[in-house]
Amino acid sequence: MLKQVEHIGLAVKDLAKANDLYTKLLGTEPYKMEEVESEGVMTSFFQTGQTKIELLVATHDQSPIAHFIEKRGEGIHHIAFEVADIHQEMTRLKEEGFILLNEQPKRGADNKLICFVHPKSANGVLIELCQSIPDDQII
Repeated sequence: MLKQVEHIGLAVKDLAKANDLYTKLLGTEPYKMEEVESEGVMTSFFQTGQTKIELLVATHDQSPIAHFIEKRGEGIHHIAFEVADIHQEMTRLKEEGFILLNEQPKRGADNKLICFVHPKSANGVLIELCQSIPDDQII
């Protein structure tokens, strides 16, 4: 089951400017920046209450974020939900008729296993499933 909103992903063109803006808006600095080469993004995370804001900037022109910004401009890219067992949740969602963008979970930012649900099966919203990897199992 989906436990809670884990983070909201925002596509941005300029990470430094977006970091400045969200630092002023939220009154706190980003707690982590990380490149996810497999997704072609550099990420920056802010903590606000129980939820995180993830800023995403493309690291190359073929990145999904670069394509997203080209089509839609900057803004909300995805909503991520925390799950206890990503494999079980992927199976459940497939059985419910959702289309998954990957068959197996993959390594994402912030020490998570991730999987995306296609927006076509979620009323146009890209959904990310996130399972924390215990600190002693950092991959």
